[in-house]
Amino acid sequence: MSKKNSVIPWAPHEAEDYYGFKRWGASHFSVGDDGFLNVHPMGDQRRIRIMDIVKEAESMGLRPPLTIRVQDLLRSRVMQLNEAFRAAIKDESYDGIYRGVFPIKVNQLREVVEEILDAGEDYDYGLEAGSKPELLIALALLESKKALLVCNGYKDEEYIRLALMGRRLGKRTVIVVEQLDEVDQIIRISKEMDVVPAIGFRVKLMTSGEGKWAKSTGENAKFGLSPSEIIIATKKLKRARMQDTLQLLHFHIGSQVPNILTIKKAVTEAARFYCELYKMGFPMGNIDVGGGLGIDYDGSRSNYESSMNYSMEVYARDIVSNIKTVCDDADVPHPNITSESGRAIVAPHSILIFEAVGKITPESSDSGPLVRTKKAPIVRELEGILKDGKRYGLLERYHDAGQKRDEALSLFQHGYLNLENRAEADRLFWEICREIHKELPKLEGNVPEELADLDAMLSEQYVCNFSVFQSLLDHWAIDQLFPVAPIHRLNEKPTVETTLVDITCDSDGKVSDFIDFEDIRSTLSLHPLREKEPYYIGAFLVGAYQDVMGDLHNLFGRVDEVHVFLEEDEEDGFYIEEAVSGYSVDKILAMVQYDAEDLCRLMKRRIDRETKADKVRPREGVAMLALYEKLIKAKSYLVPASAKRKSSRKK
Repeated sequence: MSKKNSVIPWAPHEAEDYYGFKRWGASHFSVGDDGFLNVHPMGDQRRIRIMDIVKEAESMGLRPPLTIRVQDLLRSRVMQLNEAFRAAIKDESYDGIYRGVFPIKVNQLREVVEEILDAGEDYDYGLEAGSKPELLIALALLESKKALLVCNGYKDEEYIRLALMGRRLGKRTVIVVEQLDEVDQIIRISKEMDVVPAIGFRVKLMTSGEGKWAKSTGENAKFGLSPSEIIIATKKLKRARMQDTLQLLHFHIGSQVPNILTIKKAVTEAARFYCELYKMGFPMGNIDVGGGLGIDYDGSRSNYESSMNYSMEVYARDIVSNIKTVCDDADVPHPNITSESGRAIVAPHSILIFEAVGKITPESSDSGPLVRTKKAPIVRELEGILKDGKRYGLLERYHDAGQKRDEALSLFQHGYLNLENRAEADRLFWEICREIHKELPKLEGNVPEELADLDAMLSEQYVCNFSVFQSLLDHWAIDQLFPVAPIHRLNEKPTVETTLVDITCDSDGKVSDFIDFEDIRSTLSLHPLREKEPYYIGAFLVGAYQDVMGDLHNLFGRVDEVHVFLEEDEEDGFYIEEAVSGYSVDKILAMVQYDAEDLCRLMKRRIDRETKADKVRPREGVAMLALYEKLIKAKSYLVPASAKRKSSRKK
């Protein structure tokens, strides 16, 4: 084996440290001695090799890009949140109870919502709806008569009637007033339907949020009532003799709140509103702290926007403790507590697997000289920098090489340099950059900013068979960081600095920011691609929002997915409960108002016309139409060469 292709052994702890599995993954991921990544759904010794899931999915006709839903991990998050609040309530001698709700907007997929409700059945875990379609889902799926159904968002008459219908059916439906005019509608419609509503007020807090969604809170927030509007709303209820219907105080401090101090301040302020409303004669009884419980995407345990400086247990304890303190000081009974944690529940359970199918290199380093005779003077000058430049400093060599490359470009543009010499000038520039890059460790950390950019400049781009816009939309839209790592070959040291590009025709379809313990990496170390061998990469913690917010950029649709459960009786420790095929091309076309049969008919007409004109042979035309009809019913993603070889071997 040549030195270039030699494999450098890598220990599991080195892989875990570099990719951060133990930091962002807590106890749910580990690297085996065989170099494969394992998932521990319940955080104990039971584990599933992720590559085994991929192989079984492929045997079922599914292939990456593939979403893996680890259902036991989803269940464990529901249990962990509820147990955290139960423990905090017990430890603080708190008189109320916890009844959480899952906000459907975070992941509306049926299989996700049903699994959450099943896992939360013993905890009377409910749902939160922010629109009429979500409320229709919640009314049908939520069976528990003790669980809450919290109705948020803008409301028209139909929404309110639907929520009151839930009350008629015995559900604990709470209509949260977001805008002042909703109060009049609720009063009028509830009297028409002869239904006693349960009402909540969403309050605008002065406490500002923190992180990416900080601007969604405060005085200028989109939702909620100001203090003066709360007074007006209470008077409306009293005039209608419906003061007993006000039973909940709601607030929301923003999604993915990284700093526990922000949460504590918001809870304290909201608890004061609660106590004042109780003293005004309203029964209250419930305080809803909204969402905000974070996910530690980068594993740094900091107050950076992609992290959080607290645990789920600390979150629950601080909420319970602060509400108790305010209520005790005001001599007000402790309310029941509700939270609308969505991201923290669903993000960890979902893994996106995709294959690197090719690479883009800045400039080939093994092509050798492109011009052997008639070298232009500018080329000879670059050769001199490469050969003799080491007597100068690294930054000076970099500046000299960049200047000469710019001169070569100018000469080419004005017709004074031919293409071969232009190409050779480029090759020499990149060769000089590589030589400088090799010497950077000698600077012992004192690397000038321009030279620090060489990591990204010299990195390879791995072309990956997926769409950022469909499967990792938040990375493009709001710069959300997701952990990314290979799921195999983790016993080999990664030696290629890379960024990832997807298969869309959009230059923004890329992943070029990666998690790091202290900062953001501009490249990720991966393994060299091997011919005839697939290379699988995982994006982790993608279960929140990504499934439902992805678009149809380039008409790449929803990917294949499998739902996995632990099963000790199985040899590999798991079974696939459900396999869901991704969108076929004809289904995607229907979403943008094309009929596949019409397209096939039009295509047949075109082929027949060319056949009659003797421009296409009859058998060739038949084959063309067969291929067209086959692909219009197939998946939209690439079929890598590795998948074709597997298919041919099966035949």
